[in-house]
Amino acid sequence: MGRKKVRTTRYDSAELLKTPEDIAAYLEAAMEDGDSRVIAAALGNIARARGMSELARETGLGRESLYKALSPDGNPEFGTILKVVRALGLRLHAEAMSN
Repeated sequence: MGRKKVRTTRYDSAELLKTPEDIAAYLEAAMEDGDSRVIAAALGNIARARGMSELARETGLGRESLYKALSPDGNPEFGTILKVVRALGLRLHAEAMSN
């Protein structure tokens, strides 16, 4: 018997980020991990979902710079993170950790 070919498609989380609530929950989950690379990559996925060119205009940052900074290997400055979060209509918050 011949083997059946399995067709796969590339998973892109940006396609699932449609509402502000989806976006906020996604970023919140990324921040729980505490890994700055995970957070930057999540912001990059959110930025792609919203439109990187539009985000670049709103933040005053270059599109290529945003792609690089908001990648898993990127290391964005905190000021960049704050500009991106604000432009996405989000707010960062702090919460005391329970012991």
